[in-house]
Amino acid sequence: MGKTGRVDFEWVYTDQPHTSRRKEILAKYPEIKTLMGPDPQLKWVVSGMVLTQLLACYLVHDLSWKWVLFWAYAFGGCVNHSLTLAIHDISHNVAFGNKWAKWNRWFAMWANLPIGVPYSASFKKYHIDHHRYLGGDQLDVDIPTDFEGWFFCTPARKVLWLFLQPLFYTLRPLVVNPKPVGTLEIQNTVVQLAADAILYYFWGLKPVIYLIAGSILGMGLHPISGHFISEHYMFLKGHETYSYYGPLNHITFNVGYHMEHHDFPSIPGSKLPQVKKIAAEYYDSLPQYNSWSRVLWDFVFDDSIGPYARIKREYKLSKQE
Repeated sequence: MGKTGRVDFEWVYTDQPHTSRRKEILAKYPEIKTLMGPDPQLKWVVSGMVLTQLLACYLVHDLSWKWVLFWAYAFGGCVNHSLTLAIHDISHNVAFGNKWAKWNRWFAMWANLPIGVPYSASFKKYHIDHHRYLGGDQLDVDIPTDFEGWFFCTPARKVLWLFLQPLFYTLRPLVVNPKPVGTLEIQNTVVQLAADAILYYFWGLKPVIYLIAGSILGMGLHPISGHFISEHYMFLKGHETYSYYGPLNHITFNVGYHMEHHDFPSIPGSKLPQVKKIAAEYYDSLPQYNSWSRVLWDFVFDDSIGPYARIKREYKLSKQE
């Protein structure tokens, strides 16, 4: 129950492995290129989820507060977390394709509505850096800060850190790599606040709290949140990206196929299992998970794992590119 053994990140001086593996796989299996492009079903699945949450808002508006919070965690949190992963997919233009990039940004705002707070536009601009500068010091805001690595180093503190993940994901970019607010972020905020105001006008405060609480609880200490840890935390030395092949992929747009996603970010989540099937010899032998709940358990109780268990590297010329 003591502190973790790590006192710093795992600094490396090599490029991220995904670029070279992508080239190698495409040279051997050029048919993978046919998987790139938009997913025609994504817009319908996401729209169904948004409308489901609208119905849920109506159903909870007369419930007692304890039941509002219960359903926010048990149901709304699952849907909203899944919608954030849909927004992750949409950020790669897989809803309408690269030729209709703005349609993807507007559709992400539609997917954002049940989350309760504006999120999609800011996520897009930072997620590009996560792929381009994976593990980059002061560039990849998915990497915890030094304070997080230093302070959240015991089981109890790591549980608190998991619970507060939505807060850290919101504030970390402002500390690590602040960027000016753009037009899309303003639009995202206006649309979101208008939607919240309409819900409040017709059905009161409970539906708004149901949505926002669902987002906070669903992205905090929740089984689905195991993907935050499983994706890039270094459970085995030298491995910075991991895939998860368990059943929760069915409700999270296959975000568990994370090795495949970083190798081929332009392929929709729905088609990532095909990548693994085609290029099986590249993925089957890599470290992988089958349980996000087990990932969370190991993260909390393994003294060698904590927020510091991430690979970092420097991209000296990145900010000038």
